[in-house]
Amino acid sequence: MLTHGACLLTCLRDDYGWIPFPAHWDLPGGGAEPDESPVECALRELDEEFGLRLAAGRLAGRAFPSVSEPGRLSWLFSGTITATEIAVIRFGGEGQEWRMMPVAEFVAHPRAVPHFRDRVRLVLAGAGCGI
Repeated sequence: MLTHGACLLTCLRDDYGWIPFPAHWDLPGGGAEPDESPVECALRELDEEFGLRLAAGRLAGRAFPSVSEPGRLSWLFSGTITATEIAVIRFGGEGQEWRMMPVAEFVAHPRAVPHFRDRVRLVLAGAGCGI
């Protein structure tokens, strides 16, 4: 969950019936490789999906119950990005498009991935941010 001001880095998922939440607005991320820590996974996925390389210290993480693998944990990392970083985004091979979407739009969007919509709302509320 990367923000710049009141906007959030999002991507529109591919529209294939065999993937979860086709054609929904999503956050950067994905599954961990063997022996990869949660933050290493987040940083790798961010590089693969958007061409962004951030230092681990720029992210704060929170664990949630996994939606796809009951009994496991899923992590949501948050941080901020600069206008300069946004300007050099290089969208990868997954998804239809990316967008800096207003946070309020994402948390109310009918085609945002439901559990991310809820988790963004929870994380920002915990940080004292009004939506």
